[in-house]
Amino acid sequence: MTTTTHELAIAATGLRKSYGNKTVLDGIDIRVPVGTVFSLLGPNGAGKTTAVNILSTLLCADGGQARIAGHDLVAEAQAVRAAIGVTGQFSAVDGLITGEENMLLMADLQHLPRREGRQVTAELLERFDLVEAAKKPASTYSGGMKRRLDIAMTLIGDPRIIFLDEPTTGLDPRSRHNMWQIIRELVSGGTTVFLTTQYLEEADQLADRIAVLNEGRIAAQGTAEELKRLIPGGHVRLRFSDPVAYEQAAAALRETTRDNEALTLQIPSGGSQRELRAILDWLDAAGIEADELSVHTPDLDDVFFALTGSGPVLAPSAQSAQSTQSTQSTQSTEKETVR
Repeated sequence: MTTTTHELAIAATGLRKSYGNKTVLDGIDIRVPVGTVFSLLGPNGAGKTTAVNILSTLLCADGGQARIAGHDLVAEAQAVRAAIGVTGQFSAVDGLITGEENMLLMADLQHLPRREGRQVTAELLERFDLVEAAKKPASTYSGGMKRRLDIAMTLIGDPRIIFLDEPTTGLDPRSRHNMWQIIRELVSGGTTVFLTTQYLEEADQLADRIAVLNEGRIAAQGTAEELKRLIPGGHVRLRFSDPVAYEQAAAALRETTRDNEALTLQIPSGGSQRELRAILDWLDAAGIEADELSVHTPDLDDVFFALTGSGPVLAPSAQSAQSTQSTQSTQSTEKETVR
């Protein structure tokens, strides 16, 4: 079913922005359905923050049109601001005052009645596990706590759409995973999240749709799985401990890549159940036993490198959690995933 404009939280067409002779955004189109996470990926300097600043009314585009929460970005800028929240790359937290005071200050800026502001502040401090630290200066907070406070401040006005510009940069893995849970909870409550990130695993974990921005243009967009299917390079890997079995398999199987030192064979494959069954049936019929079988599919790192030219196509992921299961039976397989 086609998503109508009324069902879109963000609908942008032909957004352009240049600084002098440098084109930062070259006519990009963005569609973000209500209640979803949309992630914008791209190399440093690709224009991700510029896109966020334009869509959040902090910067004027040179061309194009956009509607945010049903409001025209230019003609109804004030209504757009009332519907959104923005958390930038750098924390807006004032370290000289307490976490609670930061929240109350934001409530005043949102023109909330004093009583309502205190009630909303108390609820958000509890929701983000900041009650014990609420009376302490924000300068004493850890990076993860400051980020939680930053997002809590953004939620003071109950925005329907939140722009998160690299919200987990510099956080340790535990704090990053805590932030992911917060984002999931926001979306489950109906909030729409526009996320820029430099962590490909983060987009893979959170985003319903992903767009890759490169040299001012959208190189590709879709779900994580759709983007991964754009890139070739999937294969099944067989490892042998018996050199004789290895040679027999290498001689009989077609289109294999050999590693004689590791006694492994790589067979091009999309990792489908049918392809795996065919390989296993052939091994059984030939009486050949592999010690290990694993499936390797392209991940978002591969997609990113291929679409942005920022590294070798099909470069191995440094952040992927690769898992391989050894077994005495080739009936046991484990698919490598980016999680």
